[in-house]
Amino acid sequence: MKNNFGIYIHIPFCAKKCSYCDFISFSDKDNLIEDYVFTLKKEIKDFDFFRVNVTTIYLGGGTPSYLDAKYITEILDLLKEKLVNNKVAWKDLEIAIEVNPGTVNKEKLEAYKNAGVNRLSIGLQSTSNRLLKQIGRIHTYGDFLDTYNLAKEVGFNNINVDLMIALPNQTIQDIKESLEKIVYLNPNHISVYSLIVEEGTLISKWLDEGKIELPSDEEERRMYWYVKNFLELSGYNHYEISNFSKKGKESKHNLNCWNQEEYIGFGLAAHSYINGVRFCNTSNLEEYIKNIENNNLDKNREIEEKQTKEDKEKEFMMLGFRKIEGVNISKFKEKYQENPLYLFRKELDKLVNEGLIEVDLNNIKLTNKGLDLANLVFEEFI
Repeated sequence: MKNNFGIYIHIPFCAKKCSYCDFISFSDKDNLIEDYVFTLKKEIKDFDFFRVNVTTIYLGGGTPSYLDAKYITEILDLLKEKLVNNKVAWKDLEIAIEVNPGTVNKEKLEAYKNAGVNRLSIGLQSTSNRLLKQIGRIHTYGDFLDTYNLAKEVGFNNINVDLMIALPNQTIQDIKESLEKIVYLNPNHISVYSLIVEEGTLISKWLDEGKIELPSDEEERRMYWYVKNFLELSGYNHYEISNFSKKGKESKHNLNCWNQEEYIGFGLAAHSYINGVRFCNTSNLEEYIKNIENNNLDKNREIEEKQTKEDKEKEFMMLGFRKIEGVNISKFKEKYQENPLYLFRKELDKLVNEGLIEVDLNNIKLTNKGLDLANLVFEEFI
């Protein structure tokens, strides 16, 4: 039986599209929600879970919490039924859902908990209402506090809070205030992402028109190191480039991905990785629904990559470097019967000489300079 198999469920509906978002999501197709959930469940029913050992379930989007709670309950009830013979008991799975402030109430949160959800990821992004409005969020910091406190009241103890840096007009002082307020709340996990300007988004359009200005690369790195130092001094372990957690509260779903474990994605545009093959579902909502209704599930899926052993080895290195502890040499040897220090000696020598990585007895990991220039390290293994 396989280990650490993950499930990802994509919910592509939102109250409003954020100005930086290029995910496959819609704020104008609520009339398709019921049909979408029906076909999503049909896709789940079609998958053979007997050959895998599921350890994590993650509902992302879009905004999963935008849906009526009954739909989330239906999806999880179906998975519970399908996983009745799973090696890991339902109560021991990490079952996480993304939640946006302004889209949940106490009843919704109670429904999630009753359905098995045991981890919330709350998309705050900033405690500054000025910045929240600028990036198109539908909520205020007060709305976030209401959501966070309700979640604690309902009994959710495993909570992640998302923050963003390098936003237009954002200052170190803005970040300091956000960190102070969030650390005071004492969540188990904090994710901090730099804004990436994606083509076709409103922020990209505003930049082209000169309406906004982003922090310089140097300012963005200063923000990152301020965050890192602040959170580490506050008792959080920096375990992945963008993620910090209390001891033992790392995201199992994300760690499985960075450890190159397999996963299946259900829903629109969802990605999967099974037996060295990466594939994804169509990003056309109407087509996704129609194909499943007509029992043409294969029409929704497109193979993106069939990996060779060399592809897998390179990817293991690249994903491993996202973790602060780096690539575990013993695990690489165990998985591929090769020594990465020899196999990638040319690339590793170059990166060591450039001061981007360091090697110890057990791990190959990024240096502080490497954290700032991680993409240069990743490029050596693409």
